Amino acid sequence: MSELASESAGSVVSRPDVTVVIAVYNTMPYLTECLNSLVRQTIGAERMQIVAVDDGSTDRSGAELDRFARRHPGLFTVLHQTNSGGPAAPFNRGIDAATGRYVFFIGADDLLGPEALERLVTAADEYESDVVLGRVVGVNSRHIYQDIYQKSEKDVDLFDSPLPRSLANTKLFRRELLEQHAIRYPEDMRIGSDLPFTLAACYHARRISVLADYDYYFAVRRFSATNITYLSRHGLRIETVDKIMTFVADLIEPGRRRDAIMVHRFDHEVARLLEDDVLRLDRPTQEQLHRTVARLSEAYLTDWIAERLGPETRIRLAVARHGDLDDLLAVIRQDAAEGVPPTVERDGRRYAAYPGFGRLPDECFDVTGWADWDAKLDAKSFTWSGDQLVITAAGGRPESVSAEDIPAQVGVSGDVVTIRLDVAEVLARSGESGQRRAVSAQPGPFDPARALGAQTATGAAGAAAVRAARARMPRPLVRRRGGRLFAIAPTVDESGRLMISVVPLTARRVLARLQRSPGARKNAG
Repeated sequence: MSELASESAGSVVSRPDVTVVIAVYNTMPYLTECLNSLVRQTIGAERMQIVAVDDGSTDRSGAELDRFARRHPGLFTVLHQTNSGGPAAPFNRGIDAATGRYVFFIGADDLLGPEALERLVTAADEYESDVVLGRVVGVNSRHIYQDIYQKSEKDVDLFDSPLPRSLANTKLFRRELLEQHAIRYPEDMRIGSDLPFTLAACYHARRISVLADYDYYFAVRRFSATNITYLSRHGLRIETVDKIMTFVADLIEPGRRRDAIMVHRFDHEVARLLEDDVLRLDRPTQEQLHRTVARLSEAYLTDWIAERLGPETRIRLAVARHGDLDDLLAVIRQDAAEGVPPTVERDGRRYAAYPGFGRLPDECFDVTGWADWDAKLDAKSFTWSGDQLVITAAGGRPESVSAEDIPAQVGVSGDVVTIRLDVAEVLARSGESGQRRAVSAQPGPFDPARALGAQTATGAAGAAAVRAARARMPRPLVRRRGGRLFAIAPTVDESGRLMISVVPLTARRVLARLQRSPGARKNAG
């Protein structure tokens, strides 16, 4: 494979405090702002090294890296290579070229707060930490779990904290740790390779610290169609989850510590494979999914893990394990097209009467004692009432409903559940670039730590996602905050779960809305 390598003019600092590694593939124009956020770091150019690996970009990304290297002599090491198919190989090459005491990884479309590296290195030195997490926030409705960032902590336990839900590589790593344990990204994974890398580092780390006192990292959701993770095929996602689960099993011996990692793999990666979009896949991919999930459940789904999963995930995993593909599709279709199934009492036990009940083992459908099953709702209609979104739903009898950290008013009359959500509060607590909140119901009083979304994965126990797969959505409500207009609207994700979306109205978006309006179409004709 032919390669080109270029280093910035001038001498490279032999022992910087931190090396920033960035894997680049067709990320213009986001790349420019990313690089600007690096050169503006208060830690100073004399204490840092930036290793940027251009993985065969076909846009202007490679030229932009060279431009920054010329403008900042001695700061950049730019490496050009043919495309490898994913970020693992360029990240590994960046590690090999790193000279800093610490290594930090950044996505080529993301940004750092100006003081990020200085604060991270200071904390790592003071605490003698091998891994340091700085608070990550999402931009453009990018979803980032926030439970690990509730407070700063000098010493975090990998097996007794929310850390296993936040295993992206956007952390500071002691380079000596990576070399001592030969920790690298698995290059046979086109996507998801950062999770095994980060898990291995955290597993071997003497100390892991969390800093929640500053916005260190801004994870940007691109609207372009070039990000490999956004574009990944379902088949690739299935293969990736299989490799992640196998990696965990090989790294950690069976027992509670392995389960503490695996439970988050089941409530996130595996649960996402079983969402309603399975119904739209071709038959061979559906068969691949069924085989993989059945095997993973048989091998790793312990009773301890199952007790910590939500009702939909528990049932779908059990049916995948004990039934055939058509049984699994029938259960998913029930949620997507019919709504909450009735329950059946038998010998003191309670069962969800999904298709297959009575033929498959009863344990697949047993919801006895599942309080979160009784909170399961289907939204039927939406209306605006002033600054309130009024949702009419049916199904369970939840005591509380929330849009993540924002509680709603709940009323129950017969079989109808009425939910009133304050739009002004939703808007006031949303970011400038927009935000999406998952709506979930709880069987008891509102507990933000149990609400699905920012703190808890959609496959986790404690709450049930409100579904709205068949409901007709109202027109967005437009409200002003400061000098900007925002559109607030209920939406559904790929699995029919209800979300509340806040989107800033740029001039381009307003023009697009006008062009789509009936009046505009009439005038155009």
